[in-house]
Amino acid sequence: MLPARINLVTLGVADISAATAFYERLGWKRSRQASNSQVTFLALDNLVLGLFGAADLAADMKRGTPGTPGACALAINLPGERQVDEAMAAALAAGASLLKNPEKVFWGGYSGYFADPDGHAWELAHNPFFPLSDDGLVQLPD
Repeated sequence: MLPARINLVTLGVADISAATAFYERLGWKRSRQASNSQVTFLALDNLVLGLFGAADLAADMKRGTPGTPGACALAINLPGERQVDEAMAAALAAGASLLKNPEKVFWGGYSGYFADPDGHAWELAHNPFFPLSDDGLVQLPD
């Protein structure tokens, strides 16, 4: 049986140093011991974000060419609309590009999107149907 979990998300990036600096400007902590000049690992709440050269990642996957960023979105759920707006402002101040201003959305929540310097899409959302634990993790209803 395949465990229902994600331990690590790896993004293919054009410049590891520049991508690392962007995520550190967001306040995310790099593991200096686990990272090196070819890969950066950042500790998130319940998983690890890896930054790896896009061509090297494609070669490791035996895909031939790097994939196109934005084919999926990573998401951070927040407890309210104000926190979404504050997080978006922080991302933009750190060098992100605005994809969509936060707004009320058809499914009853509030969300917006930014792209990191390599074009990877991040959604910042308040979803009133997905309560958050005290440590900010989604408590998916049964």
